[in-house]
Amino acid sequence: MARMVNCVYLGKEAEGLDYQLYPGDLGLRIYQSISKEGWALWQKKQTMLINELKLNMMDLEHRAQLEKNMEEFLFEGKDVVVEGYTPPSS
Repeated sequence: MARMVNCVYLGKEAEGLDYQLYPGDLGLRIYQSISKEGWALWQKKQTMLINELKLNMMDLEHRAQLEKNMEEFLFEGKDVVVEGYTPPSS
């Protein structure tokens, strides 16, 4: 049976992550209160941010910026906005 969590991002009970994907206290917080679906939505935003802002994950400032966006997206309900970005139309 799948591990269920009360997903803060989705605002409902949903299937939880299989293991802690992010290190430290923030990673534990994500594991305990973000669902697989919520994490997948963040991963799409994260990819867009890295590509559009040309973030270098070896740069500590860029990683801190991405982590800040992750916390705001997952726990504060803030959408990630990149100035000048228009999503591809389908």
